[in-house]
Amino acid sequence: MDKVVFTNGCFDLLHPGHVDLLRRARALGTKLVVGINSDVSIRAIKGPERPIQNQDERREVLLGLKAVDEVIIFEELTPENLIKRLKPDVLVKGGDWRPDEIIGADLVRSAGGEVHSLPLKDGYSSTELIERLAGGAARPSKPVKPIEALDEHVRVFEAMIEANSDQIDEAAGFLINCFENGGKVLICGNGGSAADSQHLAAEFVGRYETERKALPAIALTTDTSVLTALTNDYDFERVFARQVEALAAPGDCLVAISTSGNSRNVIAAAMTARSIGCTVIGLTGAAGKKLASLCDASIMVPSERTSRIQEAHITIAHIWCEAVDRWLSDRVTN
Repeated sequence: MDKVVFTNGCFDLLHPGHVDLLRRARALGTKLVVGINSDVSIRAIKGPERPIQNQDERREVLLGLKAVDEVIIFEELTPENLIKRLKPDVLVKGGDWRPDEIIGADLVRSAGGEVHSLPLKDGYSSTELIERLAGGAARPSKPVKPIEALDEHVRVFEAMIEANSDQIDEAAGFLINCFENGGKVLICGNGGSAADSQHLAAEFVGRYETERKALPAIALTTDTSVLTALTNDYDFERVFARQVEALAAPGDCLVAISTSGNSRNVIAAAMTARSIGCTVIGLTGAAGKKLASLCDASIMVPSERTSRIQEAHITIAHIWCEAVDRWLSDRVTN
């Protein structure tokens, strides 16, 4: 009887680090199944310029490796549904993913399976390889003059319209569906994103205060800057997750905000929300691939400058509020 090992990723430009990881993953069982993100889902979690190779090309290259027995393309941002269907005996990710950040780990462990986070081979990264092919990594950004900042703001918003419109609309649909089914929206943001989370919560609460009799299920929470400061100072990585555990129920929605996409507090909250049965919406920046890949819908603002990302997050919050406004208006009319 086969001992099935499963791993997943984009595998855009295959390099020795990938080959090494897949070889070691295969050694943990008798059959290795690799799940790869579709082209559409890669664009959602890595930005509009990816993938370099399309899904069929990536699948063909992986199938050429001795270690790989089967490759399955999945359309969602996460492989959770695929893992539920396959029921692998062993789940593997690279060492840049901690065991508590691995999608499907709870499913595999509950069935008596194994979960491994394998150390990565040093010196290899698809992103770094793409930067080398493009002539080197981008230089650190310098402070800009006010008019330059405004120009940059406009460019980011124009790029966001092109790259993120569908995701913003999809997330609005998740929020409306949550409210329609009597659920709650919870919001968390770490560091500078704490202010974004407070702003988003204030927008919802302020706009819908008069509708609370009609919509008693709307309840929002956000973490204050003081709590965020304590979290950072004392490295309490599960402060947000514990709030989700205390407040969330299946069918609720978590809006997880992190400009970098790497906040362990926010990632832990997202993973906890998923385990409860909540929908998770991610707000992050161009480099926020980790958070984006853990969400049901994710908006990656096409910028790596924190101020531009946060401006965009607040604007997205306004768009969502307007979408819910329209839904409320239609509900009252009908």
